[in-house]
Amino acid sequence: MSDVEQPTAICVAPNGGRLSKVEHPAVPLGPFELARTAQECLDAGACLIHVHVRDQDGGHLLDASAYREVMQAIGEVVGDEMIVQVTSEALGRYTPEQQIAVIKETRPQAVSLALRELVPTQAHESRFASLLSWIRAEEILPQVILYDPDETFRLNEYHRRGLIPWNDVPVLFVLGRYTPGQKSRPADLLPFIDAAKPRFAHWSVCAFGERETACVIAAALLGGHTRVGFENNRRLADGKLAKSNAELVVGVAKALQEVGLRRAGAAELRQAWQDL
Repeated sequence: MSDVEQPTAICVAPNGGRLSKVEHPAVPLGPFELARTAQECLDAGACLIHVHVRDQDGGHLLDASAYREVMQAIGEVVGDEMIVQVTSEALGRYTPEQQIAVIKETRPQAVSLALRELVPTQAHESRFASLLSWIRAEEILPQVILYDPDETFRLNEYHRRGLIPWNDVPVLFVLGRYTPGQKSRPADLLPFIDAAKPRFAHWSVCAFGERETACVIAAALLGGHTRVGFENNRRLADGKLAKSNAELVVGVAKALQEVGLRRAGAAELRQAWQDL
């Protein structure tokens, strides 16, 4: 497990693939709104933005052209001060082959990879390994998403078998996705990091529900990193509806400072991932 003295990254997931302005009017959807949100969240303390793009009807979309438009818009306002991570999430609309094709066509700075989506069966393992090798060759920053503690064993097995072309790979533990009401609590983290589970040098946590701040601060105190934002939660630690994604980032940044932890910048996060 990582040293708790390391700087803690705050990543923001501002829109997700399902949320609309009906649920919250400040959900950023198009390139301009995402760029503005990126600037606001950078100023608030975030160093990475995890983005989804939408189709004309507001539905979840994996599309290289749409991603490039958003990446350009965000890059114009934040430069290299914030990492732009695109999602490869299927949301039931795309096959693993389609996900991989979009990643390769997009060539993003960073990409999130849901293990259960990209490797739904044993037959998909070789294609996943090939994708990871391509990602490494392209110097793209990967992050593997794990929804269940037992997926840590699966990822560790792939590493043991030589399917993972790094000494270690960044992971994101998702809390509350499959719990009643999609509500998480700090104790939900424990099964991911108990002594019987594989260890990852760089791990982050996102948490569904209004206890998001409590969950990610618990993770930070245990050596992990944080991801917050409207994709998983729209309420502040006191239960009030957040006005913006930046307000959620401010709350976490303040909480980190209060417990004596330093925030990481994009350069530090980028270097930490590249060193794995």
